[in-house]
Amino acid sequence: MGKPTGFLEYERIADAYEPVAKRVTLYKEFVPRLTDGKAKIQAARCMDCGIPFCNTGCPVNNIIPDWNDLVYRGNWQKAIEVLHSTNNFPEFTSRICPAPCEEACTLNIPHTPVGIKSIERAIIDKAGENGWVVPQPPAWKTGKKIAVVGSGPAGLAAAQQLARVGHAVTVFEKSDRIGGLLRYGIPDFKLDKRLIDWRMAQMKAEGVSFATGIMVTNTRLAAGIHSDAKKTITPEQLRKDFDAVVLAGGAELPRDLPIPGREHKGVHFALEFLIPQNKEVAGGRKNPINVKGKHVLVIGGGDTGSDCVGTSNRHGAASITQIELMPRPPEQEDGALTWPYWPLRLRTSSSHEEGCERDWAIGTKAFIAHEEGPLRGHLKAVRAVRLEWKDGKMHEVPGSEFEIQADFAFLAMGFVSPVGGVLDAFGVAKDPRGNASASTEGGVAYHTNVPRVFAAGDIRRGQSLVVWAIREGRQCARAVDEFLMGESVLPR
Repeated sequence: MGKPTGFLEYERIADAYEPVAKRVTLYKEFVPRLTDGKAKIQAARCMDCGIPFCNTGCPVNNIIPDWNDLVYRGNWQKAIEVLHSTNNFPEFTSRICPAPCEEACTLNIPHTPVGIKSIERAIIDKAGENGWVVPQPPAWKTGKKIAVVGSGPAGLAAAQQLARVGHAVTVFEKSDRIGGLLRYGIPDFKLDKRLIDWRMAQMKAEGVSFATGIMVTNTRLAAGIHSDAKKTITPEQLRKDFDAVVLAGGAELPRDLPIPGREHKGVHFALEFLIPQNKEVAGGRKNPINVKGKHVLVIGGGDTGSDCVGTSNRHGAASITQIELMPRPPEQEDGALTWPYWPLRLRTSSSHEEGCERDWAIGTKAFIAHEEGPLRGHLKAVRAVRLEWKDGKMHEVPGSEFEIQADFAFLAMGFVSPVGGVLDAFGVAKDPRGNASASTEGGVAYHTNVPRVFAAGDIRRGQSLVVWAIREGRQCARAVDEFLMGESVLPR
């Protein structure tokens, strides 16, 4: 490594956030990237640990020690080459990935891992600023045509890889802009959407075509699934026009909470709040849900719930409460027991730090509405109960019912399955969870039961991380290329 004793000499450098008072007035990113000097110091902490568990902890198997060493030595151009060799979109992962690589870092045993995520962002941002990220058009065309359904990270990764080996790729998206939940779901203060446009420009120069506002199949979408589609195209037409089809849509069906009062005004799926906000920030019409001066309850403790908290803070909510069904995790895991795997630990996001009351082991019993006056039928409170967990089972604590004041309640309890109807329209077999059934290994990797139809990302594995979507998109691209050409030079 660049400095074998660096991990003994330097402390971990945490990300520096802009002050809360400033950042909650804006929908812009508020985490400045590391300076070259700080990135060098952080990279110097990467120890010669022998077995780089960070590499296997990362779903795309980023070659982390190598680019840490290159950053330490100031060879930034080579660092972006190494980073891009495993990851098509480090500008996304360095911002929104929870960094399982850092949990697997050997220095995380004493809870001081290398700041891998911040170094990754420094590399890609510096590469963008210096014009080192350029189109890589193919040397020749294969004459094969591929349709990619869904423009989230899995679809984009598959499309870029396939275009670079000479296939004609068209990406179909039901929203009015490309990006999937990267575009409409993740708030702008976590991911600046100019980064999607920047990467799209590169992909267009590489030969990828984008078709927005098109729904594959005319099946009516379930409640909570967003679509801007003005046109439909049938699976039969896609299979007729293209040599292969890659299904790469997301697991977009939100988990509902069918309890008394669910129909009251003010009770929404999280994305019914987040997607219009993204569109407003992009210059569209005002978000129809405005929580300024209102009491907000977020049900669900994951990233989507955190995004609702951050967005509510920027609206100027009077209060924000977030509740979670599961017990409160420990402040710090026992590293000797959990390392190098992903640990159960209390995680506090920047949105929580901006203002939010959190509570755990809470069950939601009913939504309560105003019974008279101008707000009749609109939410005013939520009846809840405290829970205790014994032998892995949930039990209500007798006499513990209470009410939480809430003008709005956002359901952020995860996503259960892909867009309804798409898999059925193609005739794709499903696994017990309703996802596309397809292996990831061997000669049938990512093949569905339908000839020439492949599946990758959340539509195959279920709700997951952006970095897993990129991995599956890349691997699926190789499987498609092998199927069409008999062999492939794309990495596995």
